[in-house]
Amino acid sequence: MGSIRTWSLAIAAGLLVAVVTHQRSTAFADSLQGSSSPSAPLRLASTASPAAAPAAPEVTGLPDFSGLVERNGPSVVNISVIEKPQQASVMQWSGNDPLSQFFRQFQMPQQQMPPERAIGSGFIISSNGYILTNAHVVDGAAHVTVKLTDRREFQAKVIGMDKRSDVALLKIAAHGLPAVRFGDPSKIKPGQWVVAIGSPFGFDNTVTAGVISATARALPGEDNYVPFIQTDAAVNPGNSGGPLFNMQGQVIGINSQIYSRTGGFMGMSFAIPINIALNVKDQLLKFGTVRRSRIGVEVQDVNQQLAESFGLGVPHGALISGVDPKGPAKLAGLRPGDVITSVNGHPIDRSIDLPTIIAELPPGSIAHLGIWRNHRTVTIDVRTVLLHDQGAELAKNGGAHGDGGKLGIAVRELNPDEQRQLHTQGHLVIEGVSGPALTAGLQAGDVVLGVNGERVDTIQQLRRAVAKAGHSVALLIQRDNAQIYVPVDIG
Repeated sequence: MGSIRTWSLAIAAGLLVAVVTHQRSTAFADSLQGSSSPSAPLRLASTASPAAAPAAPEVTGLPDFSGLVERNGPSVVNISVIEKPQQASVMQWSGNDPLSQFFRQFQMPQQQMPPERAIGSGFIISSNGYILTNAHVVDGAAHVTVKLTDRREFQAKVIGMDKRSDVALLKIAAHGLPAVRFGDPSKIKPGQWVVAIGSPFGFDNTVTAGVISATARALPGEDNYVPFIQTDAAVNPGNSGGPLFNMQGQVIGINSQIYSRTGGFMGMSFAIPINIALNVKDQLLKFGTVRRSRIGVEVQDVNQQLAESFGLGVPHGALISGVDPKGPAKLAGLRPGDVITSVNGHPIDRSIDLPTIIAELPPGSIAHLGIWRNHRTVTIDVRTVLLHDQGAELAKNGGAHGDGGKLGIAVRELNPDEQRQLHTQGHLVIEGVSGPALTAGLQAGDVVLGVNGERVDTIQQLRRAVAKAGHSVALLIQRDNAQIYVPVDIG
């Protein structure tokens, strides 16, 4: 009986659907006739009207950032920078002919390019006028102007900056200012809400929100001293140096970089953890510079295959792939193949954790390293040394040596196997560039063959050749399978 009732209901429903479908089809056909069928509107009106859609339920549970912004917005400042003017190039005349002498005598004086303006953001960290921002915002600035939300403007003094971490400290002559509160970046988790406030494209106190996408993110090309906070909060040019807030209204980072193929926001922004920025601030106030430690090792991440090869149950730690032959790690007995799993009791999960922790130790202090070696854990003590902020010394490769900082390159000598792999007769490979070398276009991986027409095979020969050069040198380098001269202005 139950089955019959079910079929009867199904048949009745089917007939009803057929009738409604027929009516709608007829109405649709009539509607196609347009003005030629005056009865069409009547037929359309006679069709069964669908039931009114129920009101959409009210969306609840999304955060309201208005209170956070109201409390902290006045602590965020706009920074405008007038950069130092650049001298325009002028035509140079050489020779002793009368025409050359005429032009040398009556040549127009050197013209200066008009100063460029740049914008950025910052935030007040103390009521007496100290402000944090990015180093790249104020680098090369002739004048720095800070504008508050109440439209007051102040000329700011750059107390100091640290390019490795991209943090700068400013000071304005003001008191009673609203300062931010600080949070703990070690407690943040992916998926948590964050708020960015800054001046993208010069629009003061613009608020954007998103979530934490990742923590302790290492970026390509960096010196790996900053484990960036990755978010999807919209950050654009002008946001640099602005604060990143957690939901408690505490600053957990400084917005610093974006990943973009267009120059604008593409869903990935990166912030410097505030604890690192505050450490830099303290050192700038105390020493006028930032002092970091190094132990002289080159490290890489441990993947699953490497973990199995070294007998690690789970991939973790920093695998030593190179040791500075004159560095403290070598003296302490560290060697390639060792996996550093902890420093002073702090676990090392990824390779980026190691330089971050080591750099924050005072130079000359003892670092107690937990080492995985030969399928067991041993402890080795290493005394840290000062990391010199020069192109001549790279923390990521303690075996690299420099030329005294004039060129801004770090080089090391190639062994015969490496020479065969690179198909070169040269003996020196560039491992890092900065300053004049970076401006000239030199790259890591270039092989140095000669200086000013003189062949160089050792680091000592390179140093001597650079020392006796004038204001510029011509480096003969091999890049891929080509040899080219690269002029470098060393002042």
